[in-house]
Parts: sequence; C-alpha cells; structure tokens
Amino acid sequence: MRVLVAEDEKMLADSIAEGLRGEALAVDVAYDGEAALERLAVHDYDVLVLDRDLPQVHGDEVCRTVVEREWLVRVLMLTAARDVRDRVRGLSLGADDYLPKPFAFEELVARVHALGRRARKADPPLLERAGVRLDWAHRQVFRDGVYVPLARKEFGVLAELLRARGAVVSAEDLLEKVWDEHIDPFTNTVRTTVMKLRKKLGEPQVIETVPGSGYRIR
Repeated sequence: MRVLVAEDEKMLADSIAEGLRGEALAVDVAYDGEAALERLAVHDYDVLVLDRDLPQVHGDEVCRTVVEREWLVRVLMLTAARDVRDRVRGLSLGADDYLPKPFAFEELVARVHALGRRARKADPPLLERAGVRLDWAHRQVFRDGVYVPLARKEFGVLAELLRARGAVVSAEDLLEKVWDEHIDPFTNTVRTTVMKLRKKLGEPQVIETVPGSGYRIR
C-alpha cells in the first residue's frame, strides 16, 4: 500500500511517515498543499493523510481537487479543530474519514489500513499460495507452517506478489507500491529484495522470474 502524508508540521509529518513505514507501507511526505497536489498527480496513492490547515494550498482545496479529478485515493483528514461542524465540513468536501488532533497513533494506523482496503478489492486476512501464508494482522509469514522473519520491504514485495494471485507483477509496479518516491527508478533494489526473499522462503523456489515482465508466484 502507498500512502501520502500531507502535513505542514515537519516533526509530526516525519513521525507519522516513519511509523507507517514500520507497518510495511510505502510512504511519501508533502509539507504543503501544492507539493501534495504535485505528488498526487504523479503517483497512484491508496491513502492520503491530509492535514486540513496546509499552507500554499489549503487542505480543503486539496480534497476538493482529489474529488474533481476523480483520483482514486482515499482521504483521511486531520485537523486540530474538534467541533462537529468542522468534521461535517471536511466529510462534505469528499474526505473518507476524519481524525481530530491530538490522536493515538494506533488509531491512525487502523484508519489508514481500513481506507486502504476500501481503495482496492479487499484482501482476506490471510494471503496463501504455494505453501506461503501471509498474516496481515500480525505481520507474519510462514512457509509450510514454519515462521519466516522478513524485513519490511521483503514483506511488502511478498504481499504484492501474493495479492496478484498468480499474475505477473512488474518491477516498476513493485517500486510504485512498496518503495517511496526517493527510490531511484533505475535501481536494482527490487531484484536484490526478491533474491533475499527467495533465500528466506527456501526450497523449492516459489517466486518465478518472467523475463522482460516481472515476477509471480504460480
């Protein structure tokens, strides 16, 4: 899942982003509304965590633009205002959910995951294929019943391959969904991560390379 955090309080934005990355999510950050719109026009995000009081372009205008341009991203609006009328206003602009500040990080994570499920076809709590079982809730992976400890990016790549249900997933798609915007598009990091993932999952190999196309789990 790929998330954009649009928040002008830099320490808060970076803290949210780092925490979400700890959930094996790909996260980009924008510190003003203009930067948020620029990123939204380039990348296909699943969830936008949007501070309402952004500089340059107000959060309300960012949300309105998301709706007008029919971007498929789900919007979680944040604000320091706790009045019911403010929440109603935010939702009327097209936000999918609303979270007043201050908030518990655990609640923000739960809401981001819930919106991410709504942004695409819902995944079952367990993804299973070729003897590999991925447990979303506990962030655990098993191969033939044996626990396999994975790094965050390895977990993210495996999740995307299992979600594809046997279809080929290109390296470009994996970069888009698992890494953030700072990754070099010409890097071999996907190939390296897949190699590490194969080693950890053991024999027989379950991740197949399709030359010129990408990777799949049959």
